[in-house]
Amino acid sequence: MSDDGDATPTDRQPSGAPIAIQLTDIVKRFPGVVANDGVNLTVRAGSVHAIVGENGAGKSTLMKTLYGAHKPDEGTISVNGRVEVFSSPKDAIAEGIGMVFQAFMLAANLTVWENIVLGDEPGSAFSLNIGKARSRITELGARYGLDVDPDALISDLGVGDKQRVEILKVLYRGAKILILDEPTAVLVPQEVDALFESLRELTTEGATIIFISHKLDEVLKHADAITVIRQGRTVGEIDDPSAVTSHELAEMMVGSELPTPETRDSTVTDIPVLELRNLTVANGDAGARKMLDDITFTVHRGEIVGIAGVEGNGQSELVKAIVGLDRSTGTILLDGLDIARLSTRERRDAGIGYIAEDRHKDGLVMPFALWENAALGHQHRAPYGRGPWLNVAGARTQTEAIVEEFDVRTPGINVPAFTLSGGNQQKLVVGREMTADPKVLVAAHPTRGVDVGAQAVIWDILRDARAAGLGTILVSADLEELIGLSDRLLVMLRGQVVAEVDPASVTPAELGSYMTGAKAGAA
Repeated sequence: MSDDGDATPTDRQPSGAPIAIQLTDIVKRFPGVVANDGVNLTVRAGSVHAIVGENGAGKSTLMKTLYGAHKPDEGTISVNGRVEVFSSPKDAIAEGIGMVFQAFMLAANLTVWENIVLGDEPGSAFSLNIGKARSRITELGARYGLDVDPDALISDLGVGDKQRVEILKVLYRGAKILILDEPTAVLVPQEVDALFESLRELTTEGATIIFISHKLDEVLKHADAITVIRQGRTVGEIDDPSAVTSHELAEMMVGSELPTPETRDSTVTDIPVLELRNLTVANGDAGARKMLDDITFTVHRGEIVGIAGVEGNGQSELVKAIVGLDRSTGTILLDGLDIARLSTRERRDAGIGYIAEDRHKDGLVMPFALWENAALGHQHRAPYGRGPWLNVAGARTQTEAIVEEFDVRTPGINVPAFTLSGGNQQKLVVGREMTADPKVLVAAHPTRGVDVGAQAVIWDILRDARAAGLGTILVSADLEELIGLSDRLLVMLRGQVVAEVDPASVTPAELGSYMTGAKAGAA
């Protein structure tokens, strides 16, 4: 173990450990696409095994196959040396396999223990044994370093605690093989380290961890072995992660070097394009802390203002207040026009572009065709609309242009949005907003859950728009992204801006300290 707490993979992984999971020649087809085309995966018991690849490479499809969410069209699944055929996740859970999805599946209005036992309640049909549930959850939390108050409401928890609850859900059901899909997507560095410490503790107790990630530095730091998937096929099995670099790993994934979010020369002007003055969003409960408390700052033409903060500290409320989705008080000046009393549609018509943090919930209608999704929010304006009517021909032509200009990889514009990989869905959303010629872009987690290839495309789009004079508010949980792209960085804590830091000099660890309140700074 080194002084900074890192361990080399070969130090951590027991040599000659038995094979816990063996996937052989897995093929999974969907209409129009082969998601897995003969994928092979070997995972040793007691290890932390990473799966990396571009969006659309087939990583999540493979793990859903292992979890029993769907059957493979070809190939075999072996668990602890036995060939298994899973008809549903229930079958996989019975064999000790649990999966934690990227999007938390928690009921915000229920407590921790209620979420954990939901569907697997202790006691009889007429008498729920609450004490047994609490006791079991407390025991699991203490044993694996996943401590969380069983009686806390999910809505009151930070994102790190919610991640712990998701892991406790699968442990409560007896899982010994844990699959985690992008587990660190919304965590700050300190939470990432704490999570992997807990996962490592699980392996010492006999658990096996498989995690999907696009954060290659984390993969190299924490994984015992790595499987690389590209275009539905296994292209690399790395037994010693210390023998490769992130650049080499990225090249295996996408055939090119790992992109960086660094900005070019400064393009910031002294012309304000968005001015927020005393912007406030009430909680709704009398006397409760405000969700957004007296926010004041200015975005200039050609400037990217980054917003950092642990999730749940007002960033989402800030975005929604600017776009008009949350009721707020205060002043919002867009090019000198006060838009604070305008509707969301009127604000967008005035020049607000919006990339929602959850593309599935707020950015796209997944069963709709691509050309229909491209028109969302702009359907009343040319080229998508003609008077009160939708201009189908214009919408289709514009969508073709978006697909071409923003590298949306799709068999056509008539396919439903759900058939695209996450990265291509996001590029469609970004293209839709950028082709509307906004004056200000509000971008919430624009590269969350996308691979390095899609990341590079989106970063280039934001940099080019900045150079052309666009003002941007960038909210992101990716601290490297924030530091690399931003001209200024504001840190939010408990609904307030508590610090302004210089992206040229701040480190991710230092920024994380500001975000958690461990370090104070001048706002």
